[in-house]
Amino acid sequence: MALRLASRKFGSKFLSMLTATSSLHSHATSFGFKEVREEDKSQLVGNVFTNVASNYDLMNDLMSGGLHRLWKERLVSKLNPFPGMKHLDVAGGTGDVAFRILETVNSVKRRAIQDPSNDNLHEETEIYVCDINPNMLNVGKKRAVERGLGETKSLIWAEGDAEALDFPDNSMDGYTIAFGIRNVTHIEKALVEAHRVLKRGGRFLCLELSHVDVPLLKQVYDYYSFSIIPAVGELVAGDRESYQYLVESIRRFPPQDKFALMIADAGFQKVEYENLVAGVVAIHSGLKL
Repeated sequence: MALRLASRKFGSKFLSMLTATSSLHSHATSFGFKEVREEDKSQLVGNVFTNVASNYDLMNDLMSGGLHRLWKERLVSKLNPFPGMKHLDVAGGTGDVAFRILETVNSVKRRAIQDPSNDNLHEETEIYVCDINPNMLNVGKKRAVERGLGETKSLIWAEGDAEALDFPDNSMDGYTIAFGIRNVTHIEKALVEAHRVLKRGGRFLCLELSHVDVPLLKQVYDYYSFSIIPAVGELVAGDRESYQYLVESIRRFPPQDKFALMIADAGFQKVEYENLVAGVVAIHSGLKL
């Protein structure tokens, strides 16, 4: 009963906030449930990730009960990494996805080492970890050293903007972005850039917190998101506001079907998505053909 009453109270508050921010001017965009100028959003999001960088992976474990690890493994399995590939992981500052990709590549290489005719084995794998926030990249570099990967040539760390990537056309075999695309100011620009840098036959993969499609679970999920996660952020990281933004940004992100259409509009083909945990997260994919 208490949960039902809390959910009803939250629901009315949520609808009023969403209604108040539903009509954005052409020069404005959303920052959570707030309306802000487009030129201000990047700085505001940057402040959030500067604040959460040192506790980012710990909070991911706490918020998802460790499930984010399985979701990232699923993402990498869909990528099907191979030795000699050139891959771009955007918004991947802490290295979580990049480390998994490199581990998979090394595993494939060990299994294929007995076949000297495989030319890919002799090419250096290049995994570019691109993030707009230098603090997140510093966390990733530190983690790489702790994993004994500090000197590997296969991991390249690059500060950059998803909307204006500093990589040549048709240069990447794969592109991943995990829990990052909802934070960019212009999602359409980021998708077009992803398409631009991929080679023909290259795969785009996006792992993102999304929209739950089971009514009862949605009530529980909304209550957990808005009542529990910010409180945990305040307790563990001393930062309630950043985690309040993070849960609000999920609700402002396009539903799965609409996001799939946006990916197709950017030029990708064979676009599809897979819901995990009833839509708590979704993995969208597309090919550049």
